[in-house]
Amino acid sequence: MANHFDIVIIGSGAGGATLAQRLAPTGKSILILERGDHLPREAENWSPKAVFIQRRYRTQDRWFDKHGHPFTPNTHYWVGGNTSFYGAALMRMRARDFTEVQHAGGISPAWPISLTDLAPYYTEAERLWQVHGTRGEDPTENGDEPPYFYPAVQHDAGVAALKGHWETQGWRPFSLPLGVKLDQARPVTSTCIKCKTCGGYPCLLRAKSDARTLAVEPLLDMPNVTLLPGRKVLRLETDGPGKSVTDVVCQTEHGEERWRGDIVVLAAGAANTAVILLASANAAHPNGLANGSDQVGRNYMFHNSSAMVSVTAARQSVTFPKTLAVNDFYYGDPKGGYDLPMGHIQLLEYMSGQTLEGQVEDWLPPALVPDPLAGAAAERMLSMLVISEDLPSPDNRVRVDGNGKISLDYTFSNLEGHDRLVKILRQSLDGFVDHAHPISQHHFQVDSLLPLYGTAHQCGTTRFGADPASSVLDRDCKAHELDNLYVVDTSFFVSSNAVNPTLTTVANAMRVGDHLIARLGASIPGPAAGGAPAG
Repeated sequence: MANHFDIVIIGSGAGGATLAQRLAPTGKSILILERGDHLPREAENWSPKAVFIQRRYRTQDRWFDKHGHPFTPNTHYWVGGNTSFYGAALMRMRARDFTEVQHAGGISPAWPISLTDLAPYYTEAERLWQVHGTRGEDPTENGDEPPYFYPAVQHDAGVAALKGHWETQGWRPFSLPLGVKLDQARPVTSTCIKCKTCGGYPCLLRAKSDARTLAVEPLLDMPNVTLLPGRKVLRLETDGPGKSVTDVVCQTEHGEERWRGDIVVLAAGAANTAVILLASANAAHPNGLANGSDQVGRNYMFHNSSAMVSVTAARQSVTFPKTLAVNDFYYGDPKGGYDLPMGHIQLLEYMSGQTLEGQVEDWLPPALVPDPLAGAAAERMLSMLVISEDLPSPDNRVRVDGNGKISLDYTFSNLEGHDRLVKILRQSLDGFVDHAHPISQHHFQVDSLLPLYGTAHQCGTTRFGADPASSVLDRDCKAHELDNLYVVDTSFFVSSNAVNPTLTTVANAMRVGDHLIARLGASIPGPAAGGAPAG
């Protein structure tokens, strides 16, 4: 096999796989390097014990916190990246999220692009990733979004009851946009069966919209696309002046390999993309590749998140609970008294006793680990997630030493609005949940580097911007300091906003793909590229 390609993409998650999918019709030679292997299709895919307690699919990497204590990041290295294990919530950033916004804890900075730049790509991403939702329900929508291509997933009876309960309080809960292959009008033809194993599990039926099934697998028979799993990229090497990446150096089970590309794209995840750049220091880039601004690895964000597990007074008919969300408090309290952002609420996946034991064992009361109470209460449990914005800080950063030891320095901040929303959510459940039940006395506040959602939603370590002195990438996600290096994972985020990041990652990769098509002088069949997404 020749070792030179037109485009080398490092990582096969939402960003890398989408970019490859965008560029593949041009006929340009594309190499995708993935450190993980193909995820096995096996009974354990749907086993709470295997997934959450034994952590069969999670990395065994050891990182270190700011105090030097080791921890295992909650991340997965497989073809398709973390998307095989995500909860399939696919939301657009709101128009205001792209602007400078005052928070209680500081400023959320503006992006160098606006919602207008991403809007057509959001629409295409919603179609491709089969997002089910209903326009006009979410009070934070811009108002000019086209209808979803797929109708919202119907609420189970218990979720519908909670929706009605919140509506009596003046709230406007809406259908959480979900990427699932489901046709409820013709269930026999659906892949998704609305089972209890969506969020956190790889789908045995391939019914979850993820990078593996939607973007990578359709490319595998294309003659111009090569996927090489089991390749962990160690560093990038450049020409003498340091203006272009010349070699991508990988670790494999057989030793080091080198690959070359006219264009090199990082999509290894916010932490690992920063690690690769920092480990690629050379004479032209002594502080790390593309790091003249000293911003590589800095501004690490991953949302302020709290999970609340509550037990209803009566048994609830809920098999697939993750269909409801609330944005009434996204910009502040609509009833007045607090006019700064608070965040977003969404229901979580079905929680069994083993799911609880594996995900929140450090926070559960000893009497509930192991179950049997949690198991008996499963038919009465509803689990909710509060997501609030994590503001960028240069001191929250990824570092790597000469031996490859990865450190994640992080201090939580901007919690005032978040704590207010957690309190509002808890009070809102009066009359719906039984607060006398032991489980409902506990919600699980993120307060360490081993929180419930750990390194999920990580972003910000190579942020883009107009000024090379304060950013790593330009508005097209090309490194300011290199001619042929791009980044398309969540590293480019300037702020974390308060919604799940996957849809924005997919939409931006499409946008960058159109830029690269124009740069390479390529063309694709059908509608012209360069701003008008293919239909």
